Amino acid sequence: MTQQISPAQESSVIDQAPKQLFIDGQWVAAESGRTLDVIDPSTGQVLCSVADAAEADGWKALRAAERAQADFAAMAPRERSNILMRAFELMHERRDDLALLMTLEMGKPLAEAYGEVTYAAEFFRHFAEEATRISGSYQVAPGGGQRFLIHKQPVGPSIFITPWNFPLAMGTRKLGPALAAGCTSVLKPAELTPLSMLALADILKEAGVPDGVVNIVITSESGQVMEPLIRSGIARKLSFTGSTGVGKKLLEQCSEHVMRTSMELGGNAALVVFDDADLDKAVEGALAAKMRNSGEACTAANRIFVQRGVADEFARRLAEKMAEYPMGRGVDDGVRVGPLISAGQRDKVQDLVEDAVSAGADVLLGGEPAAGEGFFYPPTVLTGIPEQARVRREEIFGPVAPVAAFDTEEEAIAAVNDTEYGLSNYVFTNDLNRAIRVSEALESGMVGINLGVVSNPAAPFGGVKESGLGREGGDVGIDEFLETKYIGIAL
Repeated sequence: MTQQISPAQESSVIDQAPKQLFIDGQWVAAESGRTLDVIDPSTGQVLCSVADAAEADGWKALRAAERAQADFAAMAPRERSNILMRAFELMHERRDDLALLMTLEMGKPLAEAYGEVTYAAEFFRHFAEEATRISGSYQVAPGGGQRFLIHKQPVGPSIFITPWNFPLAMGTRKLGPALAAGCTSVLKPAELTPLSMLALADILKEAGVPDGVVNIVITSESGQVMEPLIRSGIARKLSFTGSTGVGKKLLEQCSEHVMRTSMELGGNAALVVFDDADLDKAVEGALAAKMRNSGEACTAANRIFVQRGVADEFARRLAEKMAEYPMGRGVDDGVRVGPLISAGQRDKVQDLVEDAVSAGADVLLGGEPAAGEGFFYPPTVLTGIPEQARVRREEIFGPVAPVAAFDTEEEAIAAVNDTEYGLSNYVFTNDLNRAIRVSEALESGMVGINLGVVSNPAAPFGGVKESGLGREGGDVGIDEFLETKYIGIAL
C-alpha cells in the first residue's frame, strides 16, 4: 500500500502515541523522571521523547507480573483466546496509525510497515486458536496398578527483550504464545523503536488483558535494568531476539536459576542458485530475501552463491532489479528502500563493502553511502567475493548483495555450512531430488525452497548452532511457555 503522508499526519500520530511506561495496567512516568529521545532515521531529527526506566521501574513491572500470574493462569482458555482475537481485530482497525508510527521510528517504507502490522497481528490470531488446544494425556501404566496423568501448566512470569528491526512483530511473536498459555510478562523493546510496542500495550489493555499481565519497560540502560530481573528467580522464562553476543551473556544470567530460554540470535543466511533454477524466479526470490526491510533482518540473504554457468547472468539481472528500487523517506509514495536504523549501522555496512572491495570484489551497483540527511545506503551488488572477505562471515544488515560463484553441489553445501550461524537458508532449483537432498544437508533451522521469505506465524521459527535455542510460531511455539507435569495415580 502506498499513499502520500502529510507532515500534519506525521505530527498527529506522534503526538497521540503513548510515551510512558506501561506497568500494572497504568501509564506511568519513570520514577527518576528521565526520558530518552526517539530519532527519525530518515532525517536524524528527534521525533519525541519517552520515559526512560531505571532498575526500580523494572522491579515494579516484574512484581506486577508476579502478582497477576496466578489469576491469569486460572483464566479459562477460551477467555484468553477471546482477548487475543480482540487484539488481532484492534490491530487491523488501527493499522494506519500503527504502520505510520513504525515507519517514522524505524524508517521502513510504509508499504512494508503495513505488511508488518498484518504479520504481527497474525501471531495473535494464530495463538488465539492455540489457546484452546492445550492438551495433556491419560494412560494406563505399562505394568498396571497406576495411571499416568500428563498435565501442561504455564511456565510463569516471563521476560521479553525485542529488537528494533521488526518493532511490532517481534513483540507479538512472544506475547501471543505467552498470553495463550497463561503467562504474564515484562517486555523491553529496543530503545531505538519503542513507540510501536507502546501503541500495542494500549491495544492489549482495550482488548481486555488484565492489569499486570503485560508490562512494557523502555530503558537506555538495558543491562542495569534487566539483569537483576533475570537473576531474581521470579521470572521463569526469557525470550530474546538479538545478537549472539548479547544472547550468550543472557544465557549466563539465566543459568543462575535454570531459567527457561528462547533465543533467536544472529543469522548469516545463504541463498543458493543452481544452474537448473528458473532465473527469473531466483532473482525475485533473492530480492525478497535480501531487500525486505532494506536487508535489516536476521533472515536476510547475507551470502549469495550461484552456480558458475549462470552466475554472471544472475548478478546482472539482480543489479538491474535493485537499481529500480527508489530510495527515500519511508512515508514518501513509491519508496522501496528506507534509511538504515542509525549512522553506526550505515558506517558498518560501508566498512564491510570496503573490506570486500579491498579483498578483490567488484562493485556492480552502489557501493557508497548516500549524501544528505538521514542514514541511507543504496542498493549494492558485489561480485567475485573472495573467501577472506568479512561479508562471508558477518551479518551485513543492509541492502548489500554479495554474489559468489560455485561449481558443484558439494562445494555449495560446504560454503553455506561454513559459519557458526544456522538460522535460515534459501535454495533455488527445479530438481526436486536436489532440493530435498540439499535442504536436509544445510545446517539451519529453516530452509526456503524456491522461496525468498520463510517467516510465517503458523510455522516454527528458529535456528541451530549459534543462531539460537527454541522455536517461535507454529504449533510448537506455545510449548515454549508450558511446563509438562506428570501425575502418577495409584489404584
